[in-house]
Amino acid sequence: MPLQLLEIYAPRHFLDMEDIKEEFPVVSYWISSELNEKDLTRILVETNHVEKILNYLEKLPGGEDTYQVMLLSVQTYLPREKKKQTDEAKDLQRASRHELYAAVEESSHMSISYMWFILFSSVIATIGIIKNSPAIVIGAMVIAPIIGPVTAGSFASVLGDFKLIRQASLTSLFGIGIPILISTVFGFFFLPPLYSNEFLSRTDIQIIDVIVALASGAAGALSFIKRNEGSLVGVMVSVALLPPAVVFGMTLGSGRWEEALVPFILLLVNVNSILLSAVIVFWLSGIKPNNWQDLQNANTSRRISLLFISIITIVLTTAIIFINIV
Repeated sequence: MPLQLLEIYAPRHFLDMEDIKEEFPVVSYWISSELNEKDLTRILVETNHVEKILNYLEKLPGGEDTYQVMLLSVQTYLPREKKKQTDEAKDLQRASRHELYAAVEESSHMSISYMWFILFSSVIATIGIIKNSPAIVIGAMVIAPIIGPVTAGSFASVLGDFKLIRQASLTSLFGIGIPILISTVFGFFFLPPLYSNEFLSRTDIQIIDVIVALASGAAGALSFIKRNEGSLVGVMVSVALLPPAVVFGMTLGSGRWEEALVPFILLLVNVNSILLSAVIVFWLSGIKPNNWQDLQNANTSRRISLLFISIITIVLTTAIIFINIV
């Protein structure tokens, strides 16, 4: 079981460790006296219990301004303790809501590095499609940081954080709009690569594309809550978004307005499917605010998000069926 270390710097006797030990399965703890009548308490717990302890701290008299908390990952701890597997241990193991929120808040911002990575990946993906090179296209997917703001938007909708939803939406629109803009310029000066399999595969849309996008979004959300920092899942999400955006832009730039409809629908289907599956994964994993008012806002936001995205996905799926019949 993964372990994490909570370092809590608070006034002396602020924490009742006996109460914490009775309420939470603490692996071990240490208390050292600091200057200014404060204690540094280190609590070693399993990752699954971190959020519960942080919620407990938030409800203590005095508020969050009374203490400071640092959360650290623990690679190993000796001596090892053998524990029986409980029903709770069989549930989905995820990082705490506080840790995940810090991660999505950072990825929702439009940083300089994000802009450059989007720009470079867009150029590389466009060239890869023109040259009909899967290797170049995949290389563009590796450096495209699209999964960050998309995940942040889904996460924020589950928490009902409308400010974060707005920020993540703007960053996501930039991440999709830049590839469309760059590929439109390429399409204006160069003929669409109609011989390219990489191009043609994004002008044909099937129901199975919806399933791929749903699986990609679910995998991205699951990877995020497990705090797996590998880029492979991000590549899968980028594959569902970046190439359709490039093909749509190139078709627009060449003046083929009718032919641009299919890649545009594919892009919309993939975006909505990824958002829908990510919201469902975050919801089922038990992510929710701590206080009552925020919880009501989160419930409302989640219902509206699920309803809105589901309706759009159903409409677009119907359009796919109609396109294939015609």
